[in-house]
Amino acid sequence: MQRTDFQFELPPELIAQYPSKHRTASRLLNLDGNSGALMDRQFSDFLDLLKPNDLLVFNNTKVIPARLLGEKETGGKIEVLVERVLDDKRVLAHIRSSKSPGTGRILLLESELRVEVLGRHNALFELRFDIESDVIEALEQYGRLPLPPYIEREVDKRDLERYQTVYAKQVGAVAAPTAGLHFDNELMQRIRDSGVDMTEVTLHVGAGTFQPVRVEDIRTHQMHSERIEVSETVCEKVRQTREKGGRVIAIGTTSVRALESASRSGEIEAYSGETDIFIYPGYQFRSVDAMVTNFHLSESTLLMLVSAFAGRDHIMSAYQHAIKQRYRFFSYGDAMFITRKTA
Repeated sequence: MQRTDFQFELPPELIAQYPSKHRTASRLLNLDGNSGALMDRQFSDFLDLLKPNDLLVFNNTKVIPARLLGEKETGGKIEVLVERVLDDKRVLAHIRSSKSPGTGRILLLESELRVEVLGRHNALFELRFDIESDVIEALEQYGRLPLPPYIEREVDKRDLERYQTVYAKQVGAVAAPTAGLHFDNELMQRIRDSGVDMTEVTLHVGAGTFQPVRVEDIRTHQMHSERIEVSETVCEKVRQTREKGGRVIAIGTTSVRALESASRSGEIEAYSGETDIFIYPGYQFRSVDAMVTNFHLSESTLLMLVSAFAGRDHIMSAYQHAIKQRYRFFSYGDAMFITRKTA
């Protein structure tokens, strides 16, 4: 398939620049992956879509304030976006500047942090922080929240709460698992009270999630690698759900990628490590039956993933419906509830 098979035109005013007033106040487009049938709902109706034996799988990663501004020794301005924490002093990061800094160069970030460039690994730079504390503490003190590039404004106080899920625990993401942003504590409690089971995986979302597909033949695209954790507890809950005839419902494409990465052998197995799984039409899903997801960028790998899940034609029709109905798109936008195409 070609990259342009996943292209659509989006009016810029439909890109959500701010979160809704309340987490559950967003809209929810329900897509049946088999028939292509659509239903316009509110996210507050989410519980109505669940069945007693369903299992919800959330991604509990926590976004770190990974963006740092500063200057090189020469005085040139520089922007650092941490992609991954390697240990208590070292990170891999993207660097934006007029000229890339060489190995051994010193950067001064946020007027306080001295950072040495240790080397370069393709598009990423290995950096060492000259600090007594560890990197996570330094980022928490000096870093800025890394809002996606299509949100064209500065971070404000509202983002510090709303660009984080209410169940975030495991520190390490530089972008939020945005389908989870629609859940508040009240809705989570209502789900528990309903008897629907819930569990958590971890996938630390990297900045690569915003990288465009540059090749025409999507089969030759190389995905970025991300760290995941799928425990035996999760695997056993998936198996039990299958035995009871329930559905495994992934909250977000990151949960889909984590579950399907752990199922590459054909059966789900506990896994801790890296994944670069690329899901596009033709992929056979092994663990996920339904999903909650936001609307994704044109020609993106995430649009290809949901097209594999519900069929490209159904997804593209749903997106045209969403545009016509003035849904809000991307990280702070509205959501979809999609059931998998099984026919």
